[in-house]
Amino acid sequence: MDSVNAIRELKATLGEHKVLTAKEDLICYSYDSSPYICQPLAVAVPENREDVQAILKAASKYQTPVIPRGGGTSLAGGSVPSEGSIVIDMSRMNRILEIDTKNLVAVVQPGVITADLHRAVEAQGLFYPPDPQSMNMCTIGGNIATNAGGPKCFKYGVTKDYVLGLEFVLADGRVLRTGGKTIKNVSGYDLTRLFVGSEGTLGIITEIILRLIPLPQAKRTALALFNTLEEGAAAVSGIIERRIVPTTLELMDQDNMTLIEKAKHVGFPTDAEAGILIEVDGKTREVDEDIVRVAEICKEFGAREVRIAQTPEEAAALWAGRKASFGCLTHSTRSIFTEDATVPRSELVNAVREFKALGKKYNLRIPILGHTGDGNLHPSILFDERDSEEVARVEKCVDEMFALALKLGGTLSGEHGIGIAKRKYIPWEFGETGLEVLRNIKKAFDPLNILNPGKVVLLGEAHE
Repeated sequence: MDSVNAIRELKATLGEHKVLTAKEDLICYSYDSSPYICQPLAVAVPENREDVQAILKAASKYQTPVIPRGGGTSLAGGSVPSEGSIVIDMSRMNRILEIDTKNLVAVVQPGVITADLHRAVEAQGLFYPPDPQSMNMCTIGGNIATNAGGPKCFKYGVTKDYVLGLEFVLADGRVLRTGGKTIKNVSGYDLTRLFVGSEGTLGIITEIILRLIPLPQAKRTALALFNTLEEGAAAVSGIIERRIVPTTLELMDQDNMTLIEKAKHVGFPTDAEAGILIEVDGKTREVDEDIVRVAEICKEFGAREVRIAQTPEEAAALWAGRKASFGCLTHSTRSIFTEDATVPRSELVNAVREFKALGKKYNLRIPILGHTGDGNLHPSILFDERDSEEVARVEKCVDEMFALALKLGGTLSGEHGIGIAKRKYIPWEFGETGLEVLRNIKKAFDPLNILNPGKVVLLGEAHE
């Protein structure tokens, strides 16, 4: 590794205004939304594909690790630098290049903010469904890197379901294009899907072709409150069994609603064990009928109250608390460790109960949110990072959480990615054969191990 010469060459090639080395700049890029911190040696800020090529050619030449970064919203440490690395800040590559209404696709650069894309396509009567909670800050490139999801994924699917094509720069600076504007494409291996969820470990994305769909005509929102988690889960199953597919089915446990209400005063009760935020969309008449049917089913399964929003403003008020949930948790703790273990929907209540039991076992407060429709849970462990004894308890608790998720037939991550936080558990889910295949894929694309090293899968090292 010769990072000093790599940085010198980048300044000469890109210009000093595109290479940051000031202490105050490096500190700003030393962390993301996870608990991990490591300061890079420099930050390169490309403005086009050619800049990215120059960065990777220098990185390959001097065997210097590079860390791609979008909005820095990773909860798994996916964009945290490694020792001696150069961060690649993709924020200046933020253009929506085309919205093709004939083929129902958008062509964008990786630094486009997700919410900006939503607004741009919706202005033309189109819809891009993936809606991670951080959509006002996160980028499309980062969403692809982690295969991000969000509340609407139960009905509409996750990011990979909307990526038709990619342009990316390989570790040695060569450019590869995959896919295109066609819906059908079965030529060769599906390299597009391989890159979705790869967390910047196989190449750097520079252009993206996304599938769009028509914008639903209308949507309605309701909040159903239950005295027990079992009643709430039964209602969710009942809704789906009646052939209603809501856009969202968002679970908030009692602890979470209490913390949200304390911070935001949105009218959430503090004595209900479960609240489920439900949204349906489609044609106006069908939506109006569906929301009434949903309310009836919830009451049939024991809901003590169902609040149906009568106006867009009332719907926004119901969503305000849910969308502010992560911020609300910070009012009550110094540190948060949020996970996204995912289990089959039929095991949701078991998982929530067991996670809560782990909180008691390790004397930790663990409010839980979840995308109930797809079994994706977000237990947030509240703790103090300055307390080493408490941190040790958090680590043991997380170990047991992931062991439980896998035992229930689930997976380590539904949408946050593996990053640093979950890499030690990869052998638990994939086994030795699976781990060998992952390592071989990584080596094929990145033989020098310079692309976001230490994330997802470790090369030549044991998974600690």
